[in-house]
Amino acid sequence: MSIELYQETYIQRQFADRIGGANYGKDTAIYKFEKIKRAKAAAKRDFPNVELIDMGVGEPDEMADPGIVAKLAEEAAKPENRGYADNGIAEFKSAAALYLQEVFGVTGIDPEMEIVHSIGSKPALAMLPSCFINPGDITIMTVPGYPILGTHTKYLGGEVYTVPLTEENHFLPDLASIPEEIARKAKLLYLNYPNNPTGASATAEFFAEVVEWARKFNVVVVHDAPYAALTYDGLKPLSFLSIPGAKDVGVELHSLSKSYNMTGWRIGFVAGNPLIVKAFSDVKDNNDSGQFIAIQKAAAYGLAHPEITERIAEKYSRRHNLLVAALNELGFKAKKPKGSFFLYVAAPKGVEGGPSFATAEDFAQYLIREKLISTVPWDDAGPYVRFSVTFAASGAAEEERVISEIKRRLGDVKFIFE
Repeated sequence: MSIELYQETYIQRQFADRIGGANYGKDTAIYKFEKIKRAKAAAKRDFPNVELIDMGVGEPDEMADPGIVAKLAEEAAKPENRGYADNGIAEFKSAAALYLQEVFGVTGIDPEMEIVHSIGSKPALAMLPSCFINPGDITIMTVPGYPILGTHTKYLGGEVYTVPLTEENHFLPDLASIPEEIARKAKLLYLNYPNNPTGASATAEFFAEVVEWARKFNVVVVHDAPYAALTYDGLKPLSFLSIPGAKDVGVELHSLSKSYNMTGWRIGFVAGNPLIVKAFSDVKDNNDSGQFIAIQKAAAYGLAHPEITERIAEKYSRRHNLLVAALNELGFKAKKPKGSFFLYVAAPKGVEGGPSFATAEDFAQYLIREKLISTVPWDDAGPYVRFSVTFAASGAAEEERVISEIKRRLGDVKFIFE
């Protein structure tokens, strides 16, 4: 046996069961986003002179506000900001508390005890199960949805119970449908509104139901709210923490990635129940050494200027209007969401005289390969595709051109929906 083969075998046997154990890396299944990536590459290769319209990217298409960028440059030049931030600076916590009050009407948040910064929402979601999940415990997740909390629940030996988000229930989970034996065994309930991928918004009445349900079954609520301030058509931003009793049962995660065009900056915060915040802070302290202080100070500047988000929301609202109108003219039944930058629509069954689509993934592959339009398919609770209005376009005229091009490309076929 060669040294190389021996080393490969030795390493292969050491992988943890949570990522596949000795079979790690041998799985030949191609996951959804890898399929999209490959299809995009193939489309670009086959049609090098045709613009690929990317409606699948779930991140902003513009730079952060110049004021935020200038603040970063200013603070990055100060020697006192060069060191470890650990669990964050008081200036950012205070800005976050004031932001919750001014934008969402959340009062009574103690910035010292009830807020802690995170290096974006994803790491926070990854760490929270370590505060609660023992082998055999349950995390309740909604599908379709963002799986990180569930992934780390499984890593810790826990189980995931999924609740489908259906159009009939306004893409809100039916809490009454959760079996009592599951609810009593559950430790965590994950919610995300405005929702990715459906774009649905929650109501105060629904959040009040969540608080009552969580108290009844002693479940910790984790509300992931990166799109909470991106709302349209008169809908006011709604925080779970604005509901009486919410702070008794859970926390809310905020991020500046989507609402301030700061995706790569990796800054957000966890707010709410002080005991949960403390536990998360302890786990976090054993995972990272905090975000760069200059980024925290630039983020504090952004939180003090919520009008930045309002301008961003105006752009997305305009784009939603254009996209919904275009798709509906083509036979889709698209409804403009009240929040987020996602438009979630039922996939057609096929094309007259052309291919049929058994799944949303089939339709999404058709869009990429035949029409050079990239979307994200979801088949967890019925076949739907997610369009994102974060496509690359500078100004209203360019936005109209992109949507007109989508309409032109899709207008040469007739989609079948029944």
